[in-house]
Amino acid sequence: MKRVAVLATAAAFAFTLTACGEEGTPTPSGGDGSAAPISDTCSASGVTFTPDTKAAITGSTTFDKIKSAGTVNVGVKFDQPNLGYKDATGARCGFDIEIAQYIASKLGVDPAKIQYKEIPSANRETAIKGGEIDYYVGTYSITDKRKADVAFAGPYFIAGQDLLVRKDDTSITGKDTLKGKKVCSATGSTPIQNVRDQGLTEPENIVEFKTYSECVSQLLDEKVDAVTTDDAILKGYAAISPDDLKVVGAPFSEEKYGIGLPHDDKALRDYVNDALEASFKDGTWQKIYDETLGKSGATATAPALERY
Repeated sequence: MKRVAVLATAAAFAFTLTACGEEGTPTPSGGDGSAAPISDTCSASGVTFTPDTKAAITGSTTFDKIKSAGTVNVGVKFDQPNLGYKDATGARCGFDIEIAQYIASKLGVDPAKIQYKEIPSANRETAIKGGEIDYYVGTYSITDKRKADVAFAGPYFIAGQDLLVRKDDTSITGKDTLKGKKVCSATGSTPIQNVRDQGLTEPENIVEFKTYSECVSQLLDEKVDAVTTDDAILKGYAAISPDDLKVVGAPFSEEKYGIGLPHDDKALRDYVNDALEASFKDGTWQKIYDETLGKSGATATAPALERY
């Protein structure tokens, strides 16, 4: 993909047409779900998700709500190639999207009836606690701090924090070469906190936006020197712009992706864990991965579940 196409894609996330504004008038996107990229076309893995008509969870108020509504509200990302992505037509694709669809089918919901809600990283706990979404699938790292507010099923993938830089930049080769460099990441994310906690660059050189696509746009415009987040996300951006971007260094953290759930709904958490484990064993997880995130150039196998 040409550099201009990637810039256009990233820029498209910054503006959106919203119901509260005049038709045809662009307003800043808060990452709230209405923006859509203007390049790349989504393609599915080909895995069929058939709703389980016998799905039942005793003691889960969330499941009761889902069953009554006949749909499920799922929090996702929209600007992460091969993970959680929405193309110009409004179609969604990627590893996280298909994991979300798989879980919906195991809850008895046709994936075509999923109500997707794009929730920025900083607002995930609030959206789950407030009942805005039933679960969240979007590069959501399991941490002890977050467990105080929400529950997690998984992990369903393990990533590591890394760095995305311009292709012609030879000055940044890993986390130890970030001093004096402007580093960008998403507000409320684990990676931006790691940069602060480890003192990888000076506080005044830390740049935050609501979405990673905004950081990538800043990188291509040479306004920041590096974007940092999980390698799975960064490899997706590098894959669609190999002439302009590259991932450097070695991963310097372990990020266990979990499905975010209501804190006290243990019955639902156990059920989703069982569903994930089934996908690990019957090959469904691997098929989804190979045809989505695997296309970013990394091989992986399903991780071990960590039930609690």
